[in-house]
This record gives sequence, structure tokens and C-alpha cells, in this order.
Amino acid sequence: MSEKIRVEGTITVHKYEPVPYDEPEQGPVLTRIHVEESFSGGIEGDGVVEFLQSSTPDGAASFVGIERIAGSVDGKSGTFLLQDAGTVADNIVSGTWFVVPGSGTADLTNLRGEGGFTANLGEGAKVWLEYWFD
Repeated sequence: MSEKIRVEGTITVHKYEPVPYDEPEQGPVLTRIHVEESFSGGIEGDGVVEFLQSSTPDGAASFVGIERIAGSVDGKSGTFLLQDAGTVADNIVSGTWFVVPGSGTADLTNLRGEGGFTANLGEGAKVWLEYWFD
């Protein structure tokens, strides 16, 4: 493993398309959410992600997702996948992610990493990634 390097940046959401797929009379609603977004900062490029989310009437939620990012990390170009897990509580979105092993292409082949994100609900997220190459 090479040395871990930390990059930071922001996400701007361009498309947010929630579609409920299970709405029971009692218990959390299950929703699939298609998101298209762009990254700027230490991660540059475009991302597309599908989230699966459970949510309660008070606005609390828990979600997971896998995102493909096409662009660059610290100037190294290619694509890679991030696996996300997070929550929404008190209008704050936060979570963690990691680079899916073996998902990097081009200059990002063998990319590994972990990080996270935080945002006020409905606003762009602040993101970070500590990355290395195997």
C-alpha cells in the first residue's frame, strides 16, 4: 500500500429523481433515488448513483448506494466506483464511502480509498477521500 493522500471537494447535484417502491401503511417508505452530480476540488468529474433509501414521516432516512465517477482524483484520470452509506437526521445528510476494490480504470487502476460527505439537506455536499494505490 502506498501512502494515504487526502483530497477534499464539493458535490453539485444536477438531477435528483426519487421513486418510492414500497409504501406500507406502517413503517418506513422504501425509495430508489437516481442522482447525477458533479465533483469539484480534489475529485473532479461527473458521478451517477442509485441510492436505496428508507425514510420515516419525520424526515429521518438511511441510505446506501453505488456511484460511478468519471473524471480525476488529484489530477489522475479515469473512472471508479464509490460505495456509499449514510443517514439524514435533522436536515443534515452525512455518510461514509469507500472505493470499490478493482473498480478503477486508466490512471486510477488499483485506486483504493475511504472518506465521506456531509451536507445540509438540498444543498451541495462537502466531501473528502483518503486514497492510495495498491
